[in-house]
Amino acid sequence: MVNSDVEVTENWLKPIIETFENEPKTAIIQPKILDFKNKEYFEYAGAAGGFIDKYGYPFCRGRLFDTIEKDNGQYDDNCEIFWASGACFFIRSSVFMDLRGFDADFFAHQEEIDLCWRAYNRGYKIKYNSQSVVYHVGGATLQQGSPQKTKLNFRNSLVMLIKNLPRNYLFSIITIRLVLDGITAVQFLLQGKAKHTCAILKAHLSFYGLFYRHFKKRGEFQSEKYYKTKSIVYLYFINKIKVFSAIFVATK
Repeated sequence: MVNSDVEVTENWLKPIIETFENEPKTAIIQPKILDFKNKEYFEYAGAAGGFIDKYGYPFCRGRLFDTIEKDNGQYDDNCEIFWASGACFFIRSSVFMDLRGFDADFFAHQEEIDLCWRAYNRGYKIKYNSQSVVYHVGGATLQQGSPQKTKLNFRNSLVMLIKNLPRNYLFSIITIRLVLDGITAVQFLLQGKAKHTCAILKAHLSFYGLFYRHFKKRGEFQSEKYYKTKSIVYLYFINKIKVFSAIFVATK
């Protein structure tokens, strides 16, 4: 399954096919995703494979929030990840059908993270393969900085939590997220970005209206081992951790 907004490299499919053939438990694979406009750097949407923190905030090897790393070979490996970017990833057709594909209620943002999270809860493995390289043209759906993009990101992230968080984390994590979202909305307002504040408000109103509908979509099992770190927000904004490789040094 491949996004059309990418430039591929020579023999890019071979490592993917070999991984599927040699690892029957691997269901989803992401290649290394670099920036089409600046090919020495990782691309925002996916980079070298995605993870989420305890509160459901996504981040990537090679990209934490708006800080994007230069590709110096630091992620030239093949490893297990939590989510693969919709910019470019591959999934076994049998698994895609088993999961009933993307959730159409998401539209445009984080539907691939939801898909991977559901796969993870079913026991499937998601992998990153650095031997396959593509260059992605970012912002083809909605430009970075669009209020509509803000709305979809905030709403879909909360909906994803409803569907996939383990039950004993569900309400406490969502409550914390609502508070953090409120702080972000105030920050936007203080920065003169009132449209983004309104976008977060609209996202929350939509989320409340969709709560029960998406709560009914929860699967039979939700893993408690979904996150790699407790709070990427704290590490990035308070501890000033700007690169993926420094996260686990800071949390030891």
